[in-house]
Amino acid sequence: MRILTMPISRRSILKTTAIGAGVIASPAIISSSALASSGEVNFTGWAGYPGMAEKVFPAFTKATGIKVNFTEQPDQDTMFAQAKISLATGASDVVEPTLDRVAAWNSNGLLQGWDLKKVGMDNYAPGLADGSAATLSTIEGKTLILPSVWGTEALVYNKKDFPTEYGKASLGDLFNPANQVTVRGHSALAAMGRWLDAQGKLPKPWIESYKDEATMVQLWDIALAEAIKAKGNVVQFWNGENDAQAAFRTNGAVVGLCWDSTGFNLTKDGYAYLAPKEGAFAWNQGLVLLKSAKNVEQAHEFAKWVSTADGSALWATAFSANPVGKGGIDLMDPSVSAFYKASFPGDAVSKMYWWPSQAAWFLSKRGEYADKYKAA
Repeated sequence: MRILTMPISRRSILKTTAIGAGVIASPAIISSSALASSGEVNFTGWAGYPGMAEKVFPAFTKATGIKVNFTEQPDQDTMFAQAKISLATGASDVVEPTLDRVAAWNSNGLLQGWDLKKVGMDNYAPGLADGSAATLSTIEGKTLILPSVWGTEALVYNKKDFPTEYGKASLGDLFNPANQVTVRGHSALAAMGRWLDAQGKLPKPWIESYKDEATMVQLWDIALAEAIKAKGNVVQFWNGENDAQAAFRTNGAVVGLCWDSTGFNLTKDGYAYLAPKEGAFAWNQGLVLLKSAKNVEQAHEFAKWVSTADGSALWATAFSANPVGKGGIDLMDPSVSAFYKASFPGDAVSKMYWWPSQAAWFLSKRGEYADKYKAA
C-alpha cells in the first residue's frame, strides 16, 4: 500500500525543473459533445503539487476549452471517502488513485469503464497501457484506470566497482555473496521470489502469492529461506531516500534495489540506475471515471490529453515522475530524459513488473516476513 503525500517521494526521478511554455499544446480539435453539457470537468487529485493548478490545468484548458474544477486531497483514503459521497452528489468526475487500489474502488461500486475509442490509446508509451498493465487495469472486461504517471524500483550500481549492462544486470546480483548490497526488506524478498520464479525454482508463479494467504506463505517461506542464506552481503537495509544514498556513499554498497530517485541523485557520484533483465518493479497512478460522473465526455477529453506528449510531460513534471505519453520524456528536462533513456533501454519498459493489488492481510504478512528477514 502506498500513501503519497509530498512531491519529493519514492515516485520522484528527481527534483525536475519546470517545463517551459513551449510545450504547452496549441488548441486541439475536440468533439463538440465534450463541450455540450458544461465545458468543465471535476477532478479530484493529490494535494501538495502546485504545478498542477499553475501550469497543467491552464494548458489543458488552452488546448481544449474545458475548465478543470480541482479538489485536492492528501491521500487515497480521503479520495475514496469523497468518491463514495459523490455517488449521491456527483461532485467528482475523475479521480487519480494508484493501480493497486482499483479493484477495491470497483468492488464498492464507484467506477465505470472508460470508452477506449475516446481516449487515444495509441498515445501511450509501450508497456504502460498494454500487456500486464492492461491486465491489471481491466476488470470484467472494462478498462477502469488509465495511467497518468509512473515510477520504478530497480538496480543502482557503482559503474567502476560493479560494471554491468542491460540484459546482464539481474535481480540475482543482489544475492551474490561477492557483491556488497543495499535493499529494503520486503522488496528484497519479492526480488528473490521473482528471481527464483525466472529460473523455474518455485512450485507456482510468484504472482500467485498475492492472491491468497496459503499461497503467499508457501512461496514467501521459500523466498525468505533463500534470502537469509544470502543475507551476509547486505551492508545496509534502507527505508527512505537518505539512508538509501548513505548505503552507497558511506557504507560501501556497490549495487542495490532502490527507487529511481536514488539512482538519479547518485549519478554525479559515479552510479547508474538500470532495469534488471527480469524487469523493474513498477507502480503507476492513473485516472478513474466515477460511476456518478456528470461530465463524461469532458472526462474522456481530459484523460486523452494527459496521454499526449505535451500533457504527459507537464503532468510528470508536476509530480517529479515519469510521463506516460509517447514523446513525453523528450519534452522534460534534458537530464531527466537522458537518465530515463539510459535506465530503460530496449524492451525494458515493456518488461516492467507492476506491483499487484495488495490486500490488508497481505500487507500484514509481508511486514512479518520483512521483519524475520532483517532479524535473521
